[in-house]
Amino acid sequence: MSILFLTGIIITFFLSSLLITKRGKTKADYILTTWLFVLGIHLTLFYMVQTEQYRSWPYWLGFEIPLPLVHGPFLFLYTAALTNQFPRKYYWIAHFIPVVIVYLVLTDFLSGTTEDKIWVYQHEGKGYEQPAQFIFAAIILSGISYIVLSLYYLKRHRNNILHVFADTEKINLNWLYYLIIGISIIWIIVIWGDDRLIYTVVVFFILFIGYFGIKQVGILNSNMLVKPAPLPYADLPPIETAVAAVRPEVPKYQKSRVTEETIDKIHQDLLTLMQKEALFTDPELTLGTLSEQLAIHPNTLSQVINSKEGKNFYDYINALRIATFIKALSKPENKKYTLLSLAFECGFNSKASFNRNFKKHTGLSPTEYLKDTFDAFE
Repeated sequence: MSILFLTGIIITFFLSSLLITKRGKTKADYILTTWLFVLGIHLTLFYMVQTEQYRSWPYWLGFEIPLPLVHGPFLFLYTAALTNQFPRKYYWIAHFIPVVIVYLVLTDFLSGTTEDKIWVYQHEGKGYEQPAQFIFAAIILSGISYIVLSLYYLKRHRNNILHVFADTEKINLNWLYYLIIGISIIWIIVIWGDDRLIYTVVVFFILFIGYFGIKQVGILNSNMLVKPAPLPYADLPPIETAVAAVRPEVPKYQKSRVTEETIDKIHQDLLTLMQKEALFTDPELTLGTLSEQLAIHPNTLSQVINSKEGKNFYDYINALRIATFIKALSKPENKKYTLLSLAFECGFNSKASFNRNFKKHTGLSPTEYLKDTFDAFE
């Protein structure tokens, strides 16, 4: 077990050092670097306690007790930085006030003699039962609160990007989601497990972070697909028909100064542009690039799409792609191409994105849709 803890300590400091040497570090990189460094210190202090090496370094006894309170804030700030929702000015400092408070509560113990500290540890915290209960409750509350807050920020970010990007495969934050879930599991064990089990899981979690990080930088091999001929977009049905669907009532932008007449005009310009240029076939299309084509502000375009189409930007563009794919699928000259090749030609850049959006808009998978179509003609 001692070897496992030592391995975790070494890997933690190693990952932190890798981030320090990274070029072009972002705010999130700095936060993760600091977090890993503090986590390394935390594991080191715990290792000293578990192996009773504190006899040689009794001065450090007690400094590890408040450290669980820093991991929730670090998780939240890392999430906020990655999702561009970081607190303004120095408000982020307030998240570490509980740690300072706990250190103040432990002032009497931390300033005590080394002999007294060793005696307290050997007698499982005797004389400090009440502060221990307070600290444990604070740790549990902190962990749960910051996990919920981090998940909320992540969910809000995912909703926001659907109004800006037509493809989210390259900007998904699954890495962050896994990180939050991993921390959640650790906090569950904190409630019901003992210290050795908690820190054992922490070590494995760190190993997972290292392994996952290495996996992230792997080079993906592109599939060799037969590229179909350009689709005859001029032969497509009108855009209004292509994206016809149940359109729920969407609240109007209460603070918007754009008139209904202007919205109608922009919407018509949008339909015309899509019909003529088929910009939705660009996998990298964003709300910003499309608004530049229409010479309007991105917020205005987002308002138009929401109010007139009953969809966010992501769903609107992918509905056009699905409609184009279905039209191309019906042409005899395209039957020699794979479904994925046609999907790529329509603007999708991954099989997962295509399958997910196809089922969302049609209720069937591509193969199920193809089978039903053939059965209907038999």
